[in-house]
Amino acid sequence: MVNTSRRRSGQALLLWGLLVAAANLRASLTGVGPLLDRVQDDLGLAPALLGLLNTLPLLAFAALSPMVPRLAARWGDERLLGAALAVLTLGIAVRWVPSAVGLFGGTVLIGAGIAVGNVLLPSLIKRDFPTKVGLLTAAYATVMGGVAAVASGVAVPISEVAPGGWSTALGGWVLIALIAVLLWLPQMRTAPSAPQAARGQHRLPWRSGLAWAVAAFMGLQSLGFYVVVTWLPQVFQDNGVSAAKAGWLLFLFQAVAVLTSLAVPGALRWARDQRALAAICSAILFLGYLGLLVAPEPALLWSIVLGLGGGACLVLALAFLGMRAQDAAGAGALSAMAQSIGYLLAAVGPVVFGLLHTVSSGWQVPLVLMCVAAAGQTAVALVAGRGTVLRAEVQEPDRGPSVPEHASSPGQPKT
Repeated sequence: MVNTSRRRSGQALLLWGLLVAAANLRASLTGVGPLLDRVQDDLGLAPALLGLLNTLPLLAFAALSPMVPRLAARWGDERLLGAALAVLTLGIAVRWVPSAVGLFGGTVLIGAGIAVGNVLLPSLIKRDFPTKVGLLTAAYATVMGGVAAVASGVAVPISEVAPGGWSTALGGWVLIALIAVLLWLPQMRTAPSAPQAARGQHRLPWRSGLAWAVAAFMGLQSLGFYVVVTWLPQVFQDNGVSAAKAGWLLFLFQAVAVLTSLAVPGALRWARDQRALAAICSAILFLGYLGLLVAPEPALLWSIVLGLGGGACLVLALAFLGMRAQDAAGAGALSAMAQSIGYLLAAVGPVVFGLLHTVSSGWQVPLVLMCVAAAGQTAVALVAGRGTVLRAEVQEPDRGPSVPEHASSPGQPKT
C-alpha cells in the first residue's frame, strides 16, 4: 500500500509538472501581438522588425525540433525538459528589459525553450501514461490554449497599469515559468526509464508515408491557427467591424477552441480510429474560411466555427504524435519531424497570406488559399487518423534490410 501510494503521488506530481510546463508553451507568444503598437512607439522599431517577434519563435521551432530526440538520448527527457524550462524562464526575464536587445534576445531564448517542450511533452505522455494519450493530450492542449488566450486578453490592461508598461506585461510571465521549473525539479532527479544508448538509435521517420501525413496535418492546422491569430482581426475590420470588437472576436475564437478541446477525449474513446473525426473537424475549418470568403458579415458566427474546428484539430494533431507512435522514443522522433515541418509552414503562412492580400488588394485570394489548405488537411486526415509508425533504427549496411518504418499496430488497420 505504501509503495502504491508513493507511485500515485509521484505520478500526480509528474502530471502537474507536465500541465504547468504546458501552460508556458504559448503565453509568452500570444501576449506580444496586442502590444506591438506600444513597443513600436517606445523603441522606434520598423514594422518589418516587429514582424520578427512573431516569426523568430516559429523558425526556432522548425530548426530545433529535429535535434530534440538526439539531445534527449544524451541527457534524458526529464533533464532536457528541465533545461528547456530554465532557458524559457531566462528568455522571459531578459525580455523584461525594455530595450530592443532584450526584446529580441529574450524572444530567441523563448523560442528555443518552447521548441524542446513542444517535442518532449507528447513523448513523456506516451511513455508515462500510455493508456491516456488522448485524454492527457487534450488536457495539456486546453491548459496551453487557455493560458494563451488569457495572455492575449490581459496584455494591454497590464501594460496600462503596471510599472514598466509593455515590458512588464511581457516579463511578468516569468513567475509561471519559475513555478514550472520548481515543479519539474523532482523529475530531473529521476533516472531515465529507457537505456539512453538504445533510444539514441531512433532517427526521424522521413521515409514513412504515415509520418508525412501526420506532419502535413500538424503543419496545415498550425498554418491555419497562426494565420487566424495574425490576420483575422484585420479581415473583420476591413468588413466594417470596429478594432475593439475585432479583438474580442479573436479572443472568442481562442476561447471556443479551448472549450472544444475538452470534448475531444470523449470522441477519441468512442471512435475506433480518428479518420472520420479529423476529417470532420478539418471540414469545419473549411466551412469557416469559406464563410469568410463568400459572406463575411456574420463575424461572430465565423469566429465560433473556426474555433470549433481549430481547437479540435490542434488536440488531434498533438494526439497523433503519441497515437501513431509505437513507443515513447518513437513518439519523440515523430513529434520532432511533424513539429519541424508544422512550424515551418506556420512561419511562412501569415507572410504568404499578407503578401497575397497586398498583391490582390483584397482578402478573397488569401481566403481561397486557406480554403485550399483546409481541403488538403481534410484529405490528409483520412491517412493520419490510423496506423502506427514503427521505430526507424539506424543500422549498418551489412546488417540486411532495415526494419519497416510503417505498419499497423495491433487492433488497427494497416494504412
